[in-house]
This record gives sequence, structure tokens and C-alpha cells, in this order.
Amino acid sequence: MEHMHEVREELRQPALDLRDLIPDVLKGYAELSKAAMSEGELSGAMKELLALVIAITRECDGCIVAHTRGAAHKGATRQQVAEAIGVAISMNGGPGTVWGPRALRAFDEAVAARTPQD
Repeated sequence: MEHMHEVREELRQPALDLRDLIPDVLKGYAELSKAAMSEGELSGAMKELLALVIAITRECDGCIVAHTRGAAHKGATRQQVAEAIGVAISMNGGPGTVWGPRALRAFDEAVAARTPQD
């Protein structure tokens, strides 16, 4: 849980500052994200796994944390996360073998941090 917590804490204040400076942009982004990630023909868990593969590809720790938490919250299994990471490795080669394990660790931390009411 330490890694996930560190990333969130590192970004917390700068994110709040940016929200104060460009509220309309971030509000628009939040609405777009909500629409893109809502249940449809693809489940919310599947969409989180898609986003996770992109996060690994983009080597974005904050994105990995967000989408592993989302995947855990929406019921993705550790095996599903691992198979999605396999796709990222297939598409990215060596960098996927570095960022994929980071994503699996973040997923495990997200599952461990969940409370029964999540």
C-alpha cells in the first residue's frame, strides 16, 4: 500500500492547485472520463483494464494507481489484471516487463486497501 499512497500524496497538492487554476478544463475532463468509463456493452471492469494497459504503455504511475483501484473496485480479478498486463507486455516489449509488475503491485495494494463496503 506504500507505493500507491506515495503517488497519491505526491500529486495531491499540485492537483488541487491546478484545479483552482483551470477548473473548467478539469471539470470537462472529469465528465469525459465518467462518460467513457460508464457501464455499457463493455463492463466497467473491462474499461478499467483497457485503461490500465494504456497506463502501462504510457508509463504513468498515477494512471496505474487510479486504474488498478478502479479495476479492483469494479470487481476485476488478479488473473484478469495479469492477463491485461500480458497484453501490455506483448505490445510494449521490455518496458511492459517493468511497468506491468508495477501495475500488479498497485492492484494488490488496491485490493488490500479496500474496505468491506467498497
